[in-house]
Amino acid sequence: MPSSSAALPSQPVRPAADAPEWRLPVDGMTCASCVRRVENALARVPGVRDVAVNLATEAATLRADSGAVLPAAARAVADAGYAVPQDSIELDIADMTCASCVARVEKALHAVPGVMDAQVNLATERASVSVLRGAADTAALVAAIARAGYGATQVEEAGQQATQAGRPTAFWDGPWPVAISAALSLPLMAPMVLQWFGVHWMLPAWVQWLLATPVQFVFGWRFYKAGWKAVRAGAGNMDLLVALGTTAAYGLSLWLMWRTPADAMPHLYFESAAVVIALVRLGKWLETRAKRQTADAIRALAALRPDTARVRRGGQEKSVPLAAVRVGDEVVVRPGERIPVDAEVTEGNSHADESMLTGESVPVPKKPGDRITGGAINFEGLLVARTVAVGAETVLARIIRMVEHAQAAKAPIQRMVDQVSAVFVPVVLGIALVTVLGWGLFAGDWEVALLNAVAVLVIACPCALGLATPTAIMAGTGAGARAGILIKDAEALEIAHRVSVVAFDKTGTLTVGKPEVVALHASDLADAEGTSLLARLAALQAGSEHPLARAVLAAAQARGIAVPQATEVRALPGRGIAGVVDGKALQLGSERLRAALGAEAGTLAPVAQRLRDQGRTVSWLVETAPPRVAGLVAFGDAIKPGAPAAIARLRAAGVRTVMLTGDNAGAAARVAQTLGLDEVQAEVLPEDKAARVQELGQGGAVVAMVGDGINDAPALAAADVGIAMSTGTDVAMHAAGITLMRGDPALVADALAVSHRTVRKIRQNLFWAFFYNVVGIPLAAAGLLNPVVAGAAMAFSSVSVVSNALLLRRWRPGAATAQGGE
Repeated sequence: MPSSSAALPSQPVRPAADAPEWRLPVDGMTCASCVRRVENALARVPGVRDVAVNLATEAATLRADSGAVLPAAARAVADAGYAVPQDSIELDIADMTCASCVARVEKALHAVPGVMDAQVNLATERASVSVLRGAADTAALVAAIARAGYGATQVEEAGQQATQAGRPTAFWDGPWPVAISAALSLPLMAPMVLQWFGVHWMLPAWVQWLLATPVQFVFGWRFYKAGWKAVRAGAGNMDLLVALGTTAAYGLSLWLMWRTPADAMPHLYFESAAVVIALVRLGKWLETRAKRQTADAIRALAALRPDTARVRRGGQEKSVPLAAVRVGDEVVVRPGERIPVDAEVTEGNSHADESMLTGESVPVPKKPGDRITGGAINFEGLLVARTVAVGAETVLARIIRMVEHAQAAKAPIQRMVDQVSAVFVPVVLGIALVTVLGWGLFAGDWEVALLNAVAVLVIACPCALGLATPTAIMAGTGAGARAGILIKDAEALEIAHRVSVVAFDKTGTLTVGKPEVVALHASDLADAEGTSLLARLAALQAGSEHPLARAVLAAAQARGIAVPQATEVRALPGRGIAGVVDGKALQLGSERLRAALGAEAGTLAPVAQRLRDQGRTVSWLVETAPPRVAGLVAFGDAIKPGAPAAIARLRAAGVRTVMLTGDNAGAAARVAQTLGLDEVQAEVLPEDKAARVQELGQGGAVVAMVGDGINDAPALAAADVGIAMSTGTDVAMHAAGITLMRGDPALVADALAVSHRTVRKIRQNLFWAFFYNVVGIPLAAAGLLNPVVAGAAMAFSSVSVVSNALLLRRWRPGAATAQGGE
């Protein structure tokens, strides 16, 4: 039964400790039957003890064991045909150092009432949080993160992360602390190096202490601070391991100094503590620099936005801040300037460089009526254009949002890493304890035991595990964005390399999507070239905006034909158009119009049939007094120039190619034969495309659907990977996981190629991260690694993982496809 209570508070409340109550907003309910459906769906969710749905407040009140049932409850509402509105909050996270930190921040966020999902990315140092609308605000999320020992601030706009990443770093995060700690550590290392050459010399103990102490407690303070926060939160991280290990080595050295007579020279381990800190700091600095490079794609896109725009108001031009430009304003773009907003050209002719947006290096001509995109560069001519989109609604802003979303998301393969990182630090601490007890009790040498335990703590590196996947995703999505391939989510990126079937829509995807004149046949033998016929056709169509009319006029213009004046022009609804040209009454239309007028096709009948068999659209020009066929014109949709090569690349990679189209069988067969497609399914209704895509996926095939229209959206969503052409509709792009910024089918093969390269890098990174820890920790526990060597190996592991991911920046379009090599 629906609840009759008053409006509920906007945040989840718990009226009693033994009966927690939660509020779930629900969109789409219209009547009492909707209420019953939602109540029944929620009642079946495990953990829900009672539910009441209120139609007036459009909310459900749940009594449940805990807030952990809310995600399952939201899915149940969605399965019932309704929606649970959610908001997305982006947070920049400070002080994270390893995969354990990521796990702890995510755990803290999931504990906030109303949080449906939280994904934290170590490489971008960002959290993407989905919350029930009105259920949790940014302050609550920031407070939860602070309790976990980290800092957080909300990201206000797309591109802010990249902009911040490009700013100078603070002193303590820059190179100087690394340089100073290295300079203090080198004298401590000198005796060890000299021993390799047979020279035995040691610094006095008090000098070693003076050099090591500032490194340990000034430049190593960050490890104590972050480690203490982890302990207070009941967890562990890399900083805790480093702090414990170096403190043990430093403390052992102090104890040896205290117990050794003044005239003796004990073997101290200050160099182990100092050099480990210097090396780890060096590794983190190099890692941070490398991570900033992975954000180059977003930073480059954000830099395309000019700060000001030249606006024409009241007949005068003035420069205003970009934020002051409004839709409908006329902007003036001079040669060489960046276009500030999305607009439609009203005056002028020029070319625009859109390569940073589309990956296409060829300048695009611009004339009145054409769209120009903010961020592109105007070449030789002055343009005046009417603004159609500003701010977050521009193409550039949407591209930045899509790339940031993909880089902040987690790939499915990361879940395994998260499970490992959750127990990594406790396991390492346990191994270190076993090491010190084992060597101390069985070997009887507690000094060696402590050093081996220090090596275990120092060499263990959850950083490499945490960075392996996100850095590769950032580099891969960045490389794709530079080529005009926008990957909306990490899951699409990970799945795309396994695609075995690619299904294409035809019109606008494999073909240009605009009809053009492909054949002219006049009854008058003297008009063999069809020039006179085309002139009369163009005269009739001169005032029409029909796509076929535009095709006729374009053909006449291309031939340079003078178009005569038509009179008494009138539309024939459902049949064609009529008018008088050069004193002759003419009608232009379909086969049905010709038959209705009683005009015999004569020798043109077999010509028309052949053209129809090829999938062409045939129109007849008939002289009406008396009825006589003057000729016919055939229209076709040209295949995109890059389509044949794109299909060939896919087939060479072992990918099966299929075309799903609503066009007639003749037109579909002609395109399929020309392109060499493996299969064609013609006359498919829009509502049936999604079912056909699911059929293609039977037997374990991974299916990608490529389309550009509203009617393709269900099929794009049904496919394992949806790929939308940006030349199409927004609906298609929202339904797809990958958007191609150019209407070039060759980008489909490139999208699969960049996915393959990225997943390959992820696997390489994870292998080396696991291999490093699996091999290094036992070696350290066995006493086969010096703490200094362990520290160097730890620093190298993180840097190598990030550097390996950065190799993706060398990828270029046109490389090998899904099964391509490195």
